[in-house]
Amino acid sequence: MEEKNFIPFEQEQFEGEALLQRATSFYTFMNKRRSLRMFSDKPVPKAVIENIIMAASTAPSGANKQPWTFCAVSSPTIKKQIRAAAEEEEKINYGGRMSDSWLNDLKPFDTDEHKPFLEIAPWLIVVFKRSYEEEEGAKKNNYYVSESVGLAAGMLLAAIHHAGLVALTHTPSPMNFLAKVLNRPKNEKPFLLIPVGYAPEGAEVPDIKRKNAEEVIVYYEE
Repeated sequence: MEEKNFIPFEQEQFEGEALLQRATSFYTFMNKRRSLRMFSDKPVPKAVIENIIMAASTAPSGANKQPWTFCAVSSPTIKKQIRAAAEEEEKINYGGRMSDSWLNDLKPFDTDEHKPFLEIAPWLIVVFKRSYEEEEGAKKNNYYVSESVGLAAGMLLAAIHHAGLVALTHTPSPMNFLAKVLNRPKNEKPFLLIPVGYAPEGAEVPDIKRKNAEEVIVYYEE
């Protein structure tokens, strides 16, 4: 019988008013998070980016396969290449690939095919999902890959916000150019392109509203 390797679980626990206060304060903090399409070129230390990414990599994953790679790009040359390729795809999208209803839904965000933030932001984090691993010449599948990487991406955004930085989940579709520009292996597919940096002075965001509790929660109680 195979021996199981377990270690004690440790976590600080809270009850009553302290529990509610922590849950409420975290929601209040996260509710201030916004996606930004404008960035300062103010540098962000590499050590900060590394800790943000490592926080994201604590996400749960299918069979603990951790099927993700985070490519952190600060090279001006590579950022320029990524912007050029992204804008080429976005020009096609805005020029006819997107439906009229999709374009209409984007109007409040004042966005188009021009993506200067891809060069201005000090860092681009490109999240790749790994569908399988190569081990001793054989393919070994990963499990629940999109779900696992989606969880990690969400935790990445929370870590960025916690650090006092801003981000945008940019998804130029298709995104295969990212694998080519960054010379990634065949088992990796681009999942998200996330510019990261400081908000510039005078930054503005669309005046949008998030759904309230009644719209997003369905309770089943006795």
